[in-house]
Amino acid sequence: MAPSPAPAPDRTADLEAVLAEVAEQTRHLAEEGRVQEQPEELPSAEPTRFGLALAELDGTEHVTGDADVGFAIQSVVKVFALTAALRLVGEDLFERVGREPSGDPFNSLIQLEHEKGVPRNPFINAGALVVCDVLLEAADDPYGAVAGLLGDLVGEEATVDRTALEAEREGSSLNQAIGHLMSSFGNVHHPVEEVVELYVRLCSITVTTRTLARAARFLADDGVNPLTGAAVLSEPLARRVNALMLTCGTYDAAGQFAYDLGFPCKSGVAGAVMGDVTGRFGVCAWSPPLDEKGNSRAGRAALHLLSERLDLSLL
Repeated sequence: MAPSPAPAPDRTADLEAVLAEVAEQTRHLAEEGRVQEQPEELPSAEPTRFGLALAELDGTEHVTGDADVGFAIQSVVKVFALTAALRLVGEDLFERVGREPSGDPFNSLIQLEHEKGVPRNPFINAGALVVCDVLLEAADDPYGAVAGLLGDLVGEEATVDRTALEAEREGSSLNQAIGHLMSSFGNVHHPVEEVVELYVRLCSITVTTRTLARAARFLADDGVNPLTGAAVLSEPLARRVNALMLTCGTYDAAGQFAYDLGFPCKSGVAGAVMGDVTGRFGVCAWSPPLDEKGNSRAGRAALHLLSERLDLSLL
């Protein structure tokens, strides 16, 4: 009698074992980082939190750690705000914001003054404020254009964390100054207070490590939302968003991220690093303690090791 065929390998178990191994080897690095100052009741104020998630294009998800704990999206929302603006005005957006790495901190005023109020890219704070100004101009419901998009990508309604929102409002002085400087050069068309209010509201949307990995999948799928099959962006525009994430998405450490990880990422000061690997995954790591550049210390290390283990680099 012929021997029974060997059972097929459990690929899901293999990927989850890799995630668990990566988490075990990297989460301790958070001890050397600093947590962004914020209300202590927010999960992103807890330095021991750690989550890691992969979301495949077919809907299969692999997670470990605190992957289902909610936190404020912070600067990762800039990817979805940019996407919403591109859906409304296309590449005309880039008449008001550049596409180059800044090489300076994400909230710097110096370069902005030298370059007459035109931000280097949409992922620094000045660029995100211009994107919000465009949304105020082009969308009937500017907040809904972004929150609705994120909800469609995740499969559940996007909601705002009120505690995070109040903290963002109280700490918005520098963003107000950035907005007024750009307004003086004619690159902000609406009242600065309205622009900043939209920005901080978007930054306060609640997400999880799992849902950010899921939301990133459209960028890995040529602009198509795998959850619905609907086109979010054209394939060329999806490539452009990925290019901006690769070159500008992790503050002034984007070159090192590209070198270590080799796929597009966007980070935020709540400790999330979201990325995508073309044709394969959306991915997210979350660990609140940050390095000197403002990126998650353990999150960056986890994605670096994950890239090596799963051969995720596109470069």
